[in-house]
Formats: sequence, structure tokens, C-alpha cells
Amino acid sequence: MQLTTLCYIEQDDCYLMLHRVKKSNDMNHDKWLGVGGHFEAGESPEDCLLREVQEETGLTLTAWRFRGIVTFDSDCYETEYMCLYTADGFTGSLTDCAEGVLEWVPKGQIEKLPVWEGDRIFLQLLQQEAPFFSLKLTYQGEQLVCAVLDGRKIDW
Repeated sequence: MQLTTLCYIEQDDCYLMLHRVKKSNDMNHDKWLGVGGHFEAGESPEDCLLREVQEETGLTLTAWRFRGIVTFDSDCYETEYMCLYTADGFTGSLTDCAEGVLEWVPKGQIEKLPVWEGDRIFLQLLQQEAPFFSLKLTYQGEQLVCAVLDGRKIDW
């Protein structure tokens, strides 16, 4: 199983998004995501969050919130448990990212971007200021076939 973090950094009603276009053999190729990545040995979720954001963006987070746990179940990939964060405080300046292009995207425009179908669900939960949640997303290939929020199947 994989352990990861993902963060949506907020500024002026925008999220900092990463358009994944630079890595070869990237399961997220051409998708738009927040920033984050895989845990390293001995890291807490916050350790991973802070390191990954700094590595991918050049920013140092000063204020963040742990918003939920997302479980990705797939017939093509190993199960992934993702710690989902938002952040609205940071210092530093954006740098180039080796994995793609960073861009501030107005929250209302994200629905027009190519994102994973399940990401639309948790992005909506973030926008609705949902309390801490557990979301399980089951995929067959790239198709979302089931979503379970806090133990209850949902329609999306």
C-alpha cells in the first residue's frame, strides 16, 4: 500500500494546481492536482506535507488544515491512503516543478480541467467546508465505479 499527502494551497479564491505534464510514465499525466507525494521512512503526515510542498513549489507552509483521508482502490494500482490538506498560509516564492506546471486556478474553473473523477468529489467537500471525512474511491482503470463517504455509498 502507498501512503501519500495532497495539499490544495489557497490564495485569492484560487488553488495552486499542478498540471502533470513533465514526468514520463506518470499515472497522473495531463491531470491537474494539488501538490504532495509519498511518505518517506519515519515521516508523519505533516512532515510529508511540508517536505513535498517545499520540494514541488518552493513554498514553506505556515498554516494548514488536515481535511480528510482518501482511500484509492484500483484494479490497476496498489491501494493508496492519502492525507488531504488545505493551506492558506505560506512564505517564499514559487519555483519550477520537475513534475509539471504550477498555476493558480480560480476555484470556479477547476471543474473545466482534466482531473480524476473522484477528485471532483473531495474538491466539492473542501468547497463545502465539510468536517473531517473519510472517502473511499474505487476505480476500474480510469473509471470511478464506487464512492463511499464516511462509510456510506454516495452518488456522484
